Amino acid sequence: MTKQFWAIIAVIVVILAGVFVLSGKKDGSTTTTKASASNHVEGSASSGVRLVEYGDFECPFCGQFYPIVKQVVDTNKDKIQFQFRNLPLTQIHRNAFAAARAAEAAGLQGKFWEMHDALYTNQDPNGTSGWVADTKDVLNDYFVGYAKQIGLNVTKFKADFASSTVNNTVNADIAAFKKTGLDESTPTFFLDGKQIQPGYNVSDFQKAIDAEIKAKSAK
Repeated sequence: MTKQFWAIIAVIVVILAGVFVLSGKKDGSTTTTKASASNHVEGSASSGVRLVEYGDFECPFCGQFYPIVKQVVDTNKDKIQFQFRNLPLTQIHRNAFAAARAAEAAGLQGKFWEMHDALYTNQDPNGTSGWVADTKDVLNDYFVGYAKQIGLNVTKFKADFASSTVNNTVNADIAAFKKTGLDESTPTFFLDGKQIQPGYNVSDFQKAIDAEIKAKSAK
């Protein structure tokens, strides 16, 4: 084969490599090894039991679980801790990564949970209204509006939203979930490191929590 042939092959390889790198960065959801996963926790550590949710702010199932989880956490806030981590399913929810960034940006001003609640409260699974609707500027049309509602410094919020710090935190959450070896699905719940699959009711959560507290206290 001629040198010209191999030169053409080399050019094609370089072009394909460039396309791969750019496609990997398209939605901002590239992985990172430098950042730490988020640590948004509420409740009490008195029992030593922690409930963790990996959620997607655009996921309709997460939206359905939201009021149930909120009731469970409020009922058990003096006994267990609740932690939320981001798992935006960007393949099917085009604004999920942006919403995670909004929550993390709010967290840098000490109001992660307020933004978390605003995103789920205003979620519309049908996409006909609310922030999941088809819009050219989700940040300004919706997330900035929520930032104002919860009393954030909007200038700082916009800067943090676009920052590598926030981007890397979301990616670190995704990386942390991948270490579980489970298929990416939201919401995914862990109770003291063990996956649980409760139904859409408070009772299922409560039974699992009570059993875990009892088991832990027996040790």
